[in-house]
Amino acid sequence: MMKRFLPLLLAPLLLAGCSTVFTNLTPKQQVRNATHLYPVEVAFTTRQQSLRWETIQPYVNVGSEFYPMRQTLRMSDRWEGLVPVPADKSVVQYRYKFDFKYNAMGLPPQPDSAISPLYTLRILGK
Repeated sequence: MMKRFLPLLLAPLLLAGCSTVFTNLTPKQQVRNATHLYPVEVAFTTRQQSLRWETIQPYVNVGSEFYPMRQTLRMSDRWEGLVPVPADKSVVQYRYKFDFKYNAMGLPPQPDSAISPLYTLRILGK
């Protein structure tokens, strides 16, 4: 009987072992500027030990567009990018997407990705 429930008891441990956390470091509102480009920054942490950090390709996603991000100087777990907001808009929703490879037993590195929750940026001013 206990053998049938063992996988159910171990499932939370397995899921917790690979937990990924996005910490949005971007203010919820920014003042409108002449370029209509607004900085966003995120910290990406994971307990997935098989992740190959050198393969991470982060993006900020707005609608159907994906804008590349770059690693923040002197920080190993933070990335920054720019989000365009047209002059006639005062709110934009965005999320982060991280593509990467991970080590799989008996296979070459495998592709995977992680997607953050949806965030909202409000633009203040004219």
